[in-house]
Amino acid sequence: MKEIIVEKNEEEEGQIPHVWRPTIKEIVRAFVKKDYALNTRIENVSPISETTAKQIKEYIEDYGEELVELPEDTWITSVYIYYGGYWNLLIDLWTKDKGMSDLVLNLEVREKNDKYVVQIELVYVP
Repeated sequence: MKEIIVEKNEEEEGQIPHVWRPTIKEIVRAFVKKDYALNTRIENVSPISETTAKQIKEYIEDYGEELVELPEDTWITSVYIYYGGYWNLLIDLWTKDKGMSDLVLNLEVREKNDKYVVQIELVYVP
């Protein structure tokens, strides 16, 4: 499998770089366990606000399907684009009964002290 690298491309969406995937999987794993506030700390993930955690919980519960951890197929359809200072990511979420759902996880990634820091924005149906 070809390693996908991080690019600062403001013109075209790209596949999610491999370097970010383990962190994204940990975030979704927390959501699967209903830890929407990320009480279990994930390295290089910014703390999530109470408002955002509540919104994510409500959207997932209202969707009415049980989230599952991300399968490898997630990376085929999930995308990112650079917005001059940060990358905006849309991660397709999966459920037990439907497989790939209509829900997406929206993240922003910034460079800070030679690391990538992930900020959780929201979960929604685009």
